[in-house]
Amino acid sequence: MRNRAHKYRIYADQQTVDFFARCCGVVRLVYNIALEQRSSFWRQFKRAEGRNISYPSQARELTAIRAEVPWIAECPIDAQQQALRDLNQAFGNFFAGRAGYPKPRRKFVNDAFRIPSSRIGPIEVLNGKWARVRLPKIGDVKFRYTRPIRGKVGNITVVREANGWHIIFSYEFEHETPANDNPSVGIDRGIVNNVALSTGEMSSMPTSDLDELHKQWQRVASRRKSRSKRQAKAKRHAARIAARAARKRLHWQHVTTTRFARRFGTAVLEDLKIRNMSASARGTAEDPGRDVAQKAGLNRSILAAAWFRFETLLTYKLDFLGGTVVKVDPRYTSVTCSECGSRDKGNRENQAKFLCLSCGHADHADVNAAVNILLAGTRPSAASERSGGSRVLERAA
Repeated sequence: MRNRAHKYRIYADQQTVDFFARCCGVVRLVYNIALEQRSSFWRQFKRAEGRNISYPSQARELTAIRAEVPWIAECPIDAQQQALRDLNQAFGNFFAGRAGYPKPRRKFVNDAFRIPSSRIGPIEVLNGKWARVRLPKIGDVKFRYTRPIRGKVGNITVVREANGWHIIFSYEFEHETPANDNPSVGIDRGIVNNVALSTGEMSSMPTSDLDELHKQWQRVASRRKSRSKRQAKAKRHAARIAARAARKRLHWQHVTTTRFARRFGTAVLEDLKIRNMSASARGTAEDPGRDVAQKAGLNRSILAAAWFRFETLLTYKLDFLGGTVVKVDPRYTSVTCSECGSRDKGNRENQAKFLCLSCGHADHADVNAAVNILLAGTRPSAASERSGGSRVLERAA
């Protein structure tokens, strides 16, 4: 069985949108109160009840609160119970060492609520573009049906983003992994060229004016009176522009990783420590950093390239098609000659040009690095290939 989730844009009237917002607020409140109870009052609870606070105890208290507070009872109880389950799982992850201590949820950041499939109606496809589903205490919700759901729905999530409301269906389906005998490829991730293959191909995200437009509206918002309606309006507009730019980047990564997964059986990537690479260089007041502005620009470029998301998308798509992703040590891949193996910092003249000082081999620096990555990931078979003086994958492949 495989798990998938599809997200669709909701088109609802203002009354339904306002109800969504109230439900998000109630669910966020329930989560934060339950977190405060577990953080600050667990000793008093254990002294009075003789047991620790848990999901069952908080669910019983939630039922009592709903009987007394009408505006909490207005929101579906399933969504509030799911928030308590999320908190219970968060504490389980914390005590198991898999995550940090749970944090409170915030407005405009954690605006979402989840409902199990047993409480929703069937998905009714209206035509080739539209569908609707009935939600408890909400009614029919119409959404843009861009992809079919071929499986059993587990739960649905309604979430608010900068560009509107969306509904997410998670489902599972049967899938038999096929045999995959496609060739291997080395992939070098960069900033100027987002992706370079050992076959010689290079690809980058399409350029867009949205990033500059986003900066312009951020400057407009900063000039307006603090906490005014006009400033809030400018911030919302800037957020919508940023969301459009993010969707374009995500679309490009989906298209690119799908193409690679269909062409290749094994993808070899560098094991990059992206969090360390994009860390701030500001330092402290006692020990300030150097070239802070330049490092901040580099960090923005690294995060915009979304290297980790590229790896995540490619991994699950290759796994679905019977392929694998191999990660190798990234050290010296950019300064090592892929033909003779000579390692010298002088081999790389600049960002784009690679010229080996030993054998004279010339290539694009990113492509040369991609070949080295492939050789490192397929070392047993690469040794014989290198001894013959040829690359593992010919560029014509």
